[in-house]
Amino acid sequence: MGNKQSTSTVQASETTFAVVEALQALDGGRVNEVAEYLDKSPSTVHRHLSTLLRNDYVTKKGDIYHLGMRFLTVGGTVQNRDPAFRMARTKVKELAEQTGERAQFLVEEHGYRIYVHTETGKQAVETDSQIGKRGPLHCSAAGKSILSQLPEAYVEEIFPDKELSAITPNTITDWEELMEELETIRETEIAYNFEESTEGLNAIGTAITSPSEQVIGGLSISGPAHRLNDERLETELENFLLGVANELELNIKYNL
Repeated sequence: MGNKQSTSTVQASETTFAVVEALQALDGGRVNEVAEYLDKSPSTVHRHLSTLLRNDYVTKKGDIYHLGMRFLTVGGTVQNRDPAFRMARTKVKELAEQTGERAQFLVEEHGYRIYVHTETGKQAVETDSQIGKRGPLHCSAAGKSILSQLPEAYVEEIFPDKELSAITPNTITDWEELMEELETIRETEIAYNFEESTEGLNAIGTAITSPSEQVIGGLSISGPAHRLNDERLETELENFLLGVANELELNIKYNL
């Protein structure tokens, strides 16, 4: 009996999470729309939506449900739970202001890159790298910098079949090529993204590590490929990014 209750509880929780993710993907929806999206019965979806509504995690206008602001409260707590994350915010702003481009700080969680802080400079282009968005590590400059600092065994857990999804035509999909690039990143402390995650967008990134040499996250600067060309990345932004990253690591070392 105990096992059945445990299994039932887990299944119910999974359905609730699925409903939340469906509302996110659909940008809100009616009971029948969510049920169709999840291939579940409307009565089941309605029960979960009613529970979420009662606990202020969704809102309802007419017959349309949307994710509620309470998720923002939870997300804000996660975003600032680590003092190092709070220190990174200042440096992300500095990168954006000084370069005029988009800057971001992201971390690895469950094998994905997660955006924790993003800032836009005066020339920055709009992208979909909003806070909380997650994506693969191997196509991102900051993501690759993080991968370069992770234990090899864990990297292989992230990619158990050594298969790398192609996000754009420029994404690295060959395992050996990725391993060679990660070795170079370990040596230079700099990672590049040449239209590997978004066509027309280049980026430069570096890892942020703790005094015990554990990877905390990654800083990166991104912008249009015609502005963030090879020359600007290597002559202007590389040393600047490494300098800001070094300052952040020193702040973390002496203030935690």
